[in-house]
Amino acid sequence: MRKQFLVGLLVLSVIPMFADQVVLKNGDKLTGTIAKADGKTLVLKTDYAGDLTIKFDNIQSFSTTGDLNVTAGGKTAVGPVTTTGDQIVVAGKAGSVQAPIASVTILRSPAEEAAYQKSLHPGFGEGWAGGGSLGFALTAGNSETKNLNIGLNATRTGFHDKLTLYETSIYGTTTNNATPKVTTTTANSNAGGIRYDRDIVPRVFAFVSGDFFNNSLQDLDLRYILGGGIGFHAIKKPNTTLDVFGGINYTHESFSDLILSQGPPVVTYNHSDSSAALTVGDSFTHKIGKNSMFTQGFLLFPSFSQVNVNPAGNVNFPSPDNVRILRGTFNLGLNTKLYKWLGWQVTFNDVFDNHPLASTPKLERNDITLATGLSFSFTH
Repeated sequence: MRKQFLVGLLVLSVIPMFADQVVLKNGDKLTGTIAKADGKTLVLKTDYAGDLTIKFDNIQSFSTTGDLNVTAGGKTAVGPVTTTGDQIVVAGKAGSVQAPIASVTILRSPAEEAAYQKSLHPGFGEGWAGGGSLGFALTAGNSETKNLNIGLNATRTGFHDKLTLYETSIYGTTTNNATPKVTTTTANSNAGGIRYDRDIVPRVFAFVSGDFFNNSLQDLDLRYILGGGIGFHAIKKPNTTLDVFGGINYTHESFSDLILSQGPPVVTYNHSDSSAALTVGDSFTHKIGKNSMFTQGFLLFPSFSQVNVNPAGNVNFPSPDNVRILRGTFNLGLNTKLYKWLGWQVTFNDVFDNHPLASTPKLERNDITLATGLSFSFTH
């Protein structure tokens, strides 16, 4: 029994020799594994209390039994670390490196260093965050309606770049109770796009983008806008970001079966055009509390050239033959987490065209959608 007690006492006395140690200014001694430090705080992993975050100002000294990656006083070294007075000493393989403790800017364990290096060069399937939304409404009885809205937003953030994908779809029908029943489509629009940002310097980035739209109620088969330019990170904080940007784009759109006259006989025509335009806009995000995120986006596309908005020359539409087109989009979003990955999302979107094409009934300048429903989020 006495021998077992002595062995146990010996084991307990030896354990600290194989652990990193942090001595606080109040005399407390903490053991564990130093994970990382940034000159302001130090993270110590322990079996008895989990991860401990310690303010650097409260540390008297610390030492490690394993290697750490250290940057201090403009010097970088890898090796076991000890402190002497106000100096930190790294026993590197090529010799010891010494610098003031106050000059420490980076201190990482091998595992933390590997994770950091991986974050600089993530695989394409890594670094994604985003979510989707689904809303559905159904009525029956005197009237029968069906409404469906689907949305998806995904962002892959790297150390110096960002890839953003988005897609929204809204579809709705209504059926009357007459004989025979007539079903009318009340909404059928789709929008999607991709944008890639690459930092040139910390505050300035270049971007390329592609946006795609179609709307059957406007007889718009497809509009695509391909562009690029330069942007500025006006605000870049953990809870708030604001980017402003500008550039140029190429826009092409095609319409089919636009109605000039409801007759009889019904007169229709097709239309397509291409133009170059400016791109001006901003994107804003702000985290509200712990569970809500607000987003805002604005894009304006003033065309360089003029377009014929009454190509059939119909006298019922006295629009000028050639006008300068100004298109734009404006969107707002609010996503609130309800439980882990499940949330509730509200989105508002307005697609603007200052001179819609001639048609019966008249095409409106603004195409507005408001959608709400359950959302899910993901990270990888």
